[in-house]
Amino acid sequence: MDAVLQALINGIISGTLLAVPALGFSAIFAVLRFPNFAIGALATAGAYCAWVVNVSLGLPIPVAIFAAFVGAGLAGALLEYGALERLGRGGALMKAIGSLAMGMVIENIVRFIFGNDLQAFDLPLARDIVFGPIRVGPQQLNNLVLALVIMAAVWAFLSLTSLGRSMRAVADNPDLARLKGVNPRFIALVTVAIGSGLCGIGGTLIGLDTAIDPLVGGRVLLSVFAAAVLGGLGSIPGAVAGAFLIGIVEEFTVLALSPAYRLAVGFIVILVVLTVRPSGLLGSKAN
Repeated sequence: MDAVLQALINGIISGTLLAVPALGFSAIFAVLRFPNFAIGALATAGAYCAWVVNVSLGLPIPVAIFAAFVGAGLAGALLEYGALERLGRGGALMKAIGSLAMGMVIENIVRFIFGNDLQAFDLPLARDIVFGPIRVGPQQLNNLVLALVIMAAVWAFLSLTSLGRSMRAVADNPDLARLKGVNPRFIALVTVAIGSGLCGIGGTLIGLDTAIDPLVGGRVLLSVFAAAVLGGLGSIPGAVAGAFLIGIVEEFTVLALSPAYRLAVGFIVILVVLTVRPSGLLGSKAN
């Protein structure tokens, strides 16, 4: 029973770490209608921006996280309008393949600049916090709180600001939004920047939990994609629900199987859920 409770807590924490980049992935898909597989590399780029600010410049973690958001957001916007937009004439599949290729380019640029060694953030050493049979690292709790605050901020932005409502309008019906005076191209630029920035924050939170290397974002790319598909591609609340479910399933898998099977079991869950509900848990127009 103790192991089950520990796996549940670990799954919830893992889910929050997946939810932040999954939000970015779903937001980009909802507006641009293609799966941007460069998000793994953008998460890596954001994590290294944060690492430079924290370790090289000696600034605190909150400033480093903001730098990750800005750095990854700028990189994502430049990638979209410097390369991927031109591939849009070939359709969504061409853009998806192009994003995969550009992600590899970004990862190799990071490898060329920073090398392949693991890098750690400047964090104080601290003992695990014990709640009865449950042990949680202080940084895990910090990441949990940070991720929840970021998710709440994204919800408030989309629900309470005119820019957020414009993003939702373009996602629902770009032609109707244009008739209402919304510029879909500008909204797409803002969405790509914000979505990419969220991926950068996600990579940073994963790095704070463990360490970073040029593949830190690539290793969670499939889990983030799985969370977005499970929740319903393009659905923001669905991405969060899918991330929590994937995180919990992966942690429970470790109780019975080798950790090498975590991702495989996650995709089995996707197949089961999509068999019953093809649009995902909370999606209505996945395609």
